[in-house]
Amino acid sequence: MALMKNLVVFDMDGVLVDVSKSYRDTVRQTAAAFLQPAAGSESLPQPLFRLADLAALKQSGGLNNDWDLTHRVLSLLFTQVACEKPIHEQNGWQFYEEEIRKCDVRRLAAFLKETDRPLQKLMQSDGQAQNRFVDRMYQGDVGSGNIIKQMFQEIYLGRDLFQQIYGSACRVHSEEGFIYRETLFAKQGELEVLSQGNLLAIATGRPRAEANYPLTRFGLTKYFRTVLTLDDCLESQRRHRERTGEVISLGKPHPFMLDAVAAAIQEKVAARVYVGDMPDDMQAASRSQAGYIGIGMAISAADRAALRERLIGSGAAHVVDDFAGLLKTLDKINRSISDIL
Repeated sequence: MALMKNLVVFDMDGVLVDVSKSYRDTVRQTAAAFLQPAAGSESLPQPLFRLADLAALKQSGGLNNDWDLTHRVLSLLFTQVACEKPIHEQNGWQFYEEEIRKCDVRRLAAFLKETDRPLQKLMQSDGQAQNRFVDRMYQGDVGSGNIIKQMFQEIYLGRDLFQQIYGSACRVHSEEGFIYRETLFAKQGELEVLSQGNLLAIATGRPRAEANYPLTRFGLTKYFRTVLTLDDCLESQRRHRERTGEVISLGKPHPFMLDAVAAAIQEKVAARVYVGDMPDDMQAASRSQAGYIGIGMAISAADRAALRERLIGSGAAHVVDDFAGLLKTLDKINRSISDIL
């Protein structure tokens, strides 16, 4: 008797798609753009910090998306910035432009130039740092006062996609978006093999429009039964708030998306597997009611040994370096299920 297929759910960024030159560099460029009008910005290093330093901060966990990561980066950097205390509790572009010009970043510039892995050093010394001005510039959404998110989206999407999605012109970035820099980790042949022996799905923290773009661009849509995105989390959060009055977050490490995928695919499966590259992914798999096996993917890591340790510490049953390793691991899981049967 033939074995049932496995349900294999993928995170997208850092697993299916290489985002080191898109999302990750967008974080760095957004921080630079935010600081640019400040006094002494001409002394800031270009780039501000290495992407390997940023990756280590991202892999520390507790960050739902790269907007949150950008906010965290700026909060850390502002521990080295001299600013006048804002007089008014406002947001929006006028407030940002007035207040950022009251800040002096020369001390930050010296720190960045003199310090190896500055983000990690700041995380160790000021990991919970908050800045009133930075927090204020991360309130609301694009078009309603969230300056950090809007800068990020302009740089990531570029002029045309930003206007198409948000219906307004860019304010700080009018060139091609960093989204066009993305490439695939997964080869078409590997996904073809995976889709023949398994049911495939995606659970990603990307907004739906940004998740659909690489799937369409690289011709991947045909391989996946369902795709859960940030939009699904936000819609469920909205319904929960309207029903109960309670504000909750359903982003990873909450297992909402994984359990929603399991509920959406009605076929019986031998095992459920979630493939992710962050500690939060493995925690989501461990917490899921549907019973997912967490497989860590280290393909995007500059320091694979360090990431492997973090993934295992967060509940990963296996850690693989690439898709060839994933195929071998899934084969081992299938053999163990066959032995039990």
